[in-house]
Amino acid sequence: MFEYAPAPESRDVVSIRPSYGLFIGGEFVEGGGTPFKTVNPATEETLAEISTATSDDVDRAVRAARKAFGVWSAMPGAERAKYLFRIARIIQERARELAVLESIDNGKPIRESRDVDVPLVAAHFFYYAGWADKLEYAGFGAAPRPLGVAGQVIPWNFPLLMLAWKIAPALACGNTVVLKPAETTPLTALLFAEICAQADLPPGVVNIVTGAGETGAAVVAHPDVDKVAFTGSTEVGRIIARTVAGTRKKLTLELGGKAANIVFDDAAIDQAVEGVVNGIFFNQGHVCCAGSRLLVQESVQDELLSALKRRLATLRLGDPLDKNTDIGAINSAEQLAKIRELSDLGEAEGAQRWSPPCDLPAQGFWFPPTIFTGVAQSHRIAREEIFGPVLSVLTFRTPAEAVEKANNTPYGLSAGVWTEKGSRILWMADRLRAGVVWANTFNKFDPTSPFGGYKESGYGREGGRHGLEAYLEV
Repeated sequence: MFEYAPAPESRDVVSIRPSYGLFIGGEFVEGGGTPFKTVNPATEETLAEISTATSDDVDRAVRAARKAFGVWSAMPGAERAKYLFRIARIIQERARELAVLESIDNGKPIRESRDVDVPLVAAHFFYYAGWADKLEYAGFGAAPRPLGVAGQVIPWNFPLLMLAWKIAPALACGNTVVLKPAETTPLTALLFAEICAQADLPPGVVNIVTGAGETGAAVVAHPDVDKVAFTGSTEVGRIIARTVAGTRKKLTLELGGKAANIVFDDAAIDQAVEGVVNGIFFNQGHVCCAGSRLLVQESVQDELLSALKRRLATLRLGDPLDKNTDIGAINSAEQLAKIRELSDLGEAEGAQRWSPPCDLPAQGFWFPPTIFTGVAQSHRIAREEIFGPVLSVLTFRTPAEAVEKANNTPYGLSAGVWTEKGSRILWMADRLRAGVVWANTFNKFDPTSPFGGYKESGYGREGGRHGLEAYLEV
């Protein structure tokens, strides 16, 4: 195997301030709550002090958004599109800066933030800019109207991409936004606030309020918020659903997942192995639609597992800013503790644990890529979302059994099918209770394609033409 010399991306392209305020009404202001620190998960160094928005600060942000709504919603769609196009171009111009900042604050490898996250962010703004003057042709009635103020709460696993998924369609439809980024990853959202100012977006159209769960709860519960969009855990999703029940607020939830990646005996094994690796070890497994359950046909189990273990031995874990790194840092100490707890439970329940030889850095939050074999449907590692680089392997004999096992979960966000038979792919896709079914690939995203789940994975769709509906009065 080749030895790789380190190839670190320079941090000099990013200027991180010592402290950040809230972005309300087009300017940065101080928050009323106790500030908190955001840290680099790869080194545990403090990056910046971040303001905490109180309920009064959230109220200020919502009032700013309400005031801006009159101007923004009255603007012709073609004019709104110009702002979205401008934002998209600035994101492209500042792509390297955004990618480095995302990797520093989140822990994901620079290769992913550079080649996946940031290009998709720009693509979403370009795509929804194209819709801004065509809403009457979107299939939601002749004269669809914006809802008003959208309160949006996003997670830490794809901080900038989740922001784009939320903000781009909201603005295209004529809504204004109050967005709360995750407590552990606020920096790219605050840089996006600077980009809004650089694009001369009218003040108050986008507002960014930082803080912990209490700040998000204040955004969701604010009486003058017309639309709530949340991506995160199923537990918090339930709380939000209860909060908005009985109100006029429109709600979309994109929650947890426990996706099945199903490999049949006629699949191209090497291709399937790459798909399995991408499905669970991309972004350290911090992916709600991660293929965390591998269902492999019994007759090819040994061959597939041998190839998978060989492939895992080539993955490089370490500095997220090194362009050779495949596995970055776990986002926080809290998340690392959860991954360790569930992995230890997997062993205690009788599953066999395997990881490739892997030196973990002394500082930071790290977990090696891990495979569990001998997993039963009743094991917690097969039922609960681990949200880390941990794969549970189960077997099946017939397509019907594969469907039964894949659907035996409270979640329904995604699934993958690996086979050379097109008819089998269609047969499986028709029976899998998942919002997205990938065929001979996994974790492929496109702004033109809708994304969302069934059951405890939430409801509503983001992306594509379907993603406009949640932000329109139809």
